Amino acid sequence: MENDNFFERVYAIVRLIPYGKVTSYGAIAKALGTARSARMVGWAMNASHHLEDVPAHRVVNRNGLLTGKLHFDGTNLMQQLLENEGIVVIDNQIKDFEVVFWIPKVEV
Repeated sequence: MENDNFFERVYAIVRLIPYGKVTSYGAIAKALGTARSARMVGWAMNASHHLEDVPAHRVVNRNGLLTGKLHFDGTNLMQQLLENEGIVVIDNQIKDFEVVFWIPKVEV
């Protein structure tokens, strides 16, 4: 990717997450070659809510928890968006996380 802006690089990966799949902040960071920057990926996700083409609801923590749900309008919007894609969420955690987990791959 030629864009040097970290947030834009994060958004480019998030746009690739298939419908009905999720990935983690750490998996995105690792794909970008910055494995220790999962927290910065989280900041990028928090800043993405004004971008309609970034499916931020598909990014969760490494255990499948909806840790970013507080940054969505409405109490359960993140969960509702995931459930609309067929992902089961119980107590803010994705059921069968390993089945719906998508590993991003970026060619540098």
